[in-house]
Amino acid sequence: MIKIQTYLEEVGKEMRKVSWPTRSELISNTLITILTTVVISLFIFVTDRVISTVLEVIYG
Repeated sequence: MIKIQTYLEEVGKEMRKVSWPTRSELISNTLITILTTVVISLFIFVTDRVISTVLEVIYG
């Protein structure tokens, strides 16, 4: 039981050291992540359609 208490106290100390992002940084980083995900998804989709079309032409 003492090990659990010590662990939780140490977690609390470490959490106070964390540098939390501001609200605007969080929103900005979230938008960048979403935009990047959409762009990569579209790239993969277009690439897949092109390859599918080329293979369909080759194999009839």
